[in-house]
Amino acid sequence: MYDVVAIGELLIDFTPVKYGEKKLPIFEQNPGGAPANVLAMNARLGGKTGFIGKVGHDQFGCFLKKVIEDVNINASGLVMSKDVHTTLVFVHLSEQGERSFSFYRKPGADMMLSKEEINKELIDNCNMFHFGSVSLTDEPCKSATITAVEYAKKKGKIISYDPNYREALWRDYRVAKEEILQVMPLADIVKISDEEMEFLFGITDMDECVKLIKEMGVSLVLISMGDKGSYYSNKNVSGFIKSFKMNSIDTTGAGDAFLGAVHYKIRNKDLKDIQMMEKEELDKILLFANAAGGITTTKKGAIPAMPNEEIINRLCLK
Repeated sequence: MYDVVAIGELLIDFTPVKYGEKKLPIFEQNPGGAPANVLAMNARLGGKTGFIGKVGHDQFGCFLKKVIEDVNINASGLVMSKDVHTTLVFVHLSEQGERSFSFYRKPGADMMLSKEEINKELIDNCNMFHFGSVSLTDEPCKSATITAVEYAKKKGKIISYDPNYREALWRDYRVAKEEILQVMPLADIVKISDEEMEFLFGITDMDECVKLIKEMGVSLVLISMGDKGSYYSNKNVSGFIKSFKMNSIDTTGAGDAFLGAVHYKIRNKDLKDIQMMEKEELDKILLFANAAGGITTTKKGAIPAMPNEEIINRLCLK
């Protein structure tokens, strides 16, 4: 039985690492893609995970397949296409380590996954099914994603959703808002950043945002706020946990590491357990997740920067 199975993008992040002789940036090839990152954090902690997605049958795709297998993510749901290339993303970092993106995806393999290519056996054998909004940007991956989520829902799986808005991938921000919000009622767990909260709901008040999300039927809302901390709310309690002060150089994958750590900590729970968790337990889970996300920012790249449980626990005890 898999703790979490995810569908979505698996791609190459080209991350700037230094400048060459002509003062031009040199980029390093790193594995990326939010759903895959979430699984990688979980798997690094010892969770059992599986991935559904598509890459090109090229050098980059073969590299990505090996990466997820090396971190013990089941790759039986990974389709390798001879018709389209693996999606590439160039990550641009500010002096504070904040990122922006340039996508090479017209088309990219991740957006060409069809509903006929979904490995339903992986979904049948998982406790939680996770997806994000990047796979809602284009067809056929949009139909494939919604088909997979609805199938998982019908099978009684816990549904986790990350409405990770990437402006460059949408033709219009109004379409993005509509599409991202339309699938939210399918979710039991929603992890949203404070920036995405403001974009989707037009508000900055977390309590008001949580209320709106819960009215859609969501059982656990998680709001990540970078170096400010994180907020949680289920049917029972709400709370805020401060972040750890880190020497951040690259925030890529920090939110994914945060969510992957939460998934790992609730891997043996059913939906009712998640709905009724008490404050003490949620505080510990969010502290652990904040540490996972914070440590990930201290190195370049996403999956390569993710820490193991011993390192996270050491920070939590400080």
